[in-house]
This record gives sequence, structure tokens and C-alpha cells, in this order.
Amino acid sequence: MNRDNRMGLKNRHSRGQALVLVSLMSSLLFGLTGLVVDMGRVYSDQSVLNASTQAAALAGAYAMAQAGASTTSVTTAVTNYTSESGDKNVSAFLSGATLATGYPIFACLTTVTNSFGTQCYGPSSSNAIVVKQKASVPVLFLRIFGTTAVEVSSLATASMKGAVTSPYNLAIVIDTTASMNNTDSGSGSDCNNTRISCALSGVQILLKSLSPCLTSETTCGTVTAGMVANSVDRVSMFVFPPVTTATVADDYNCGSTNPTITSYATPFPGTSTYQVIPFSSDYRTSDTATSLRTASHLGAAVVGTSGTPCLKAVGGEGTFYAQAIYAAQAALVTEQGSFANSKNVMIILSDGDANATSAHMPGASTTTGTYISTLQQCHQAVTAAQAAATAGTLVYTVAYGAAASGCATDTSPSITPCQTMEHMASNSAYFYSDYAATGGTNTCISASQPVTSLSQIFQVIAGDLTVARLIPNGTT
Repeated sequence: MNRDNRMGLKNRHSRGQALVLVSLMSSLLFGLTGLVVDMGRVYSDQSVLNASTQAAALAGAYAMAQAGASTTSVTTAVTNYTSESGDKNVSAFLSGATLATGYPIFACLTTVTNSFGTQCYGPSSSNAIVVKQKASVPVLFLRIFGTTAVEVSSLATASMKGAVTSPYNLAIVIDTTASMNNTDSGSGSDCNNTRISCALSGVQILLKSLSPCLTSETTCGTVTAGMVANSVDRVSMFVFPPVTTATVADDYNCGSTNPTITSYATPFPGTSTYQVIPFSSDYRTSDTATSLRTASHLGAAVVGTSGTPCLKAVGGEGTFYAQAIYAAQAALVTEQGSFANSKNVMIILSDGDANATSAHMPGASTTTGTYISTLQQCHQAVTAAQAAATAGTLVYTVAYGAAASGCATDTSPSITPCQTMEHMASNSAYFYSDYAATGGTNTCISASQPVTSLSQIFQVIAGDLTVARLIPNGTT
């Protein structure tokens, strides 16, 4: 065979080998392409499922914190945000997405309590929720391997509280009548000091949890008239009875003199005030600072310069707090007008009784029972607080040693100090009671908020000023 014939035969054999190789490579390339397409579909649908599961968990956690929440109402909220057919996050690509059997799970997590101060007061004594979804992702190219669909699942956990929301304007209204100088030595007290000192210790806990300035700032910077630049949560202190404007500094300068108490006069004179500390944001040096800044008027009032709060409980004019509530609400509205997107909060601490006499309330009606009157004083406080709530203010009330009886000026209908504090709150979830304090009664219990000591109460309120947040799965 000549050389040309041998070369032609070799080339024909080479072309045959190349054809087989191309066929094999084409099949491999086709398989890899199919695998990439199908796995891309699985990855995409897994991402969609993860997003809807997280949304469902957040919806459930938010619903848990609402007044009157139940396992049924929360489960409904969860389901509404899943990817099941007919729900808000249904996907045309996911096949038969469903809430996994046994979910949602209501959990009481210690980490959530310790980190955010959120007690287990949600449905089934919970403070967090766990949601799991599963779905079937149909495949095309992987069918050649006998697989028609890939099962995927997603798990998400959310706590009732913990995420910071809008800036707050907070008005703290403190009872500074003479009874607040009595010692709280109740069996359940965690303070064992004067009632005013115990109350201000609770306020300290609250202030340490708020945000004076942006979290991104290492320091809140220069203070101007009690305010820092880029302030976030601004706090003002109100007391009753009112004091003279000329002596109001005695409530934060820790001097040896007391502020001069004035009456609940009508009309209210410009020489008197309920607001002893204007709205301030200089109570801490940074968002991460663990101690209060005693150089601020607010810090000095609740901490003092030597460990004793400067704020005084002088008393002498009886108790009438509707006027203080109206004053606090008016100040909140003004402050909110200066800070767009901020929210108003009022926290009222008292034993709930009202007993001012006509001598304490010059100019007030003695016959009508409507504001401002010496009659129906507890009902007037409820009306004032409910008006603030209707205007959008979150009204928290802390019944501090509320007695089983009182409100002697309220006869039609009758009302107790405890009921007064409860009805003043925006709703039952905003009502707290330290019934273990001296003078309190175990008939004054908050059904929605089981915490009973002032330190716990203010920790929970601080946590309540946040909203639901996702937390790592497996959190205990």
C-alpha cells in the first residue's frame, strides 16, 4: 500500500474517533448545562422560600406583641405571609409550598429576655416564634436521572421585640407627692429604698436602653441646651404637684433646698410648671455607653452626683394628675413638630389615687365632675390619658403599690386606683403593676404584663419600644 493510501486510512480513523469524542463531550456538556439550569432553579426558589419564611416569622412576632394576641391570631398572621397558595408571598415557581407540620412554634427564649428585656408574655407564654416552610421545586434536565423534583425547606426565628424603629419623644410623668418619700419594703420589692428613689432607679434602666444619638457615632458629641447633634430618643421629665419655674433647678442641681410646690390652679399660671426637665438627649455620651451622664440635668435628676437622685418628692398639694397629663401631651406634640417621623410616648408612674381638695385646686369646679373639677378626679386622669392615646401617643402606666381602694372623689361610677392606672394605658398591654410594693394589693395585677418589680417593668418598657426582629435559628 502506498504512502498516500495509508495516510487516507489514518485520517478516516481519526475522523471517527473525533465524532465519538464530540458526541461524548456534547452529552456531558448537555448534562452539565441541565444540572446548572436545574440547580439554578432550586437556588432561586430556595431564596424565595427563605424570604417568605422570614417575612412570615416577622409577621408572627409582630402579631404576638399585640393586645389580645392568641395562638390562632398569630398563626393566621404567619400563614398570611407564607408562600402557600393564596397567601401574600405565593410564587408561581414554587410548587405546593406549605407551612411545615407543627409550625409555627411559640418559644420562650432566655436570650431574648436577657438581650432585649422581652418577657414571655406572648401566646403560650412566649417571646419568640419559629416558622418552617417546605416546597417542591420541579426540575427538567435531572429527570434523566429519575428525579422529577427537589424538596427544599426554610427555617426562620423572630423575637417579639429587639429592632430599633423611629426616634421617640418620651415624657415621663412621676408622682412626687409626699407618699413617695415612704420606704418601699414590700416582700417583692427589689429596691428597699424610698419610693421616689425606687421609681427613679427604674427610669435609669429605661434611659440606659434608649438611643441618645445615632448608633454609627462613637460619641454623641457637643451638647447644646441638653441636646446632642443627630439626637434620636429625646426624654423629658414631668412631676406632680407642679413646682415654681424659679425653683425648678432644685430638682436637678442636688442642692440642699427643695423646689417650691404650687397648687393645681386654674388657669394654670406661667410661673408654675410640671415639666422639670425639658426634652433632652444628653443623658448618655454615646449609644453604647453603659452609664448615664450625670452632668446632664436628666442624668442628675435620676442618678444624682453622689448616687442619690436630685429629684425631690416634696408633696403638700395632694394628688391630681390630669393636669400634668395634659401638660405632658402638649409638650410631646410640640416636640414631635420639630422632629419629623418621631413617635410620642408617655410613661405615667403613680399609685393611681387622686385626692386633691378644693384648696389644692383653686379655680376648679366643685360641682361638674368634668375637667377641671374637684370631683371625679380619677376619671379625669383617665380621660386625659385616653385623649393622648387617641392623638397617637403610646401611653404606658405603672401602678406603683396601687391600693385596693381610693379615688374617693369618684362616685359615679366608682373606680379604684388600680383601675384608673389600667384604663389610662393605651391598652392592656401597656399597663404594668408593681403590686408587691408597700401599700399595693395582689388584686392589682396586669393580665398582659406579668412582670412585677420596677426594674423589670422599665426593662420591659424599654424593650417594648422596639419591634419584632429576626434572630439566629437555634437561639435558646
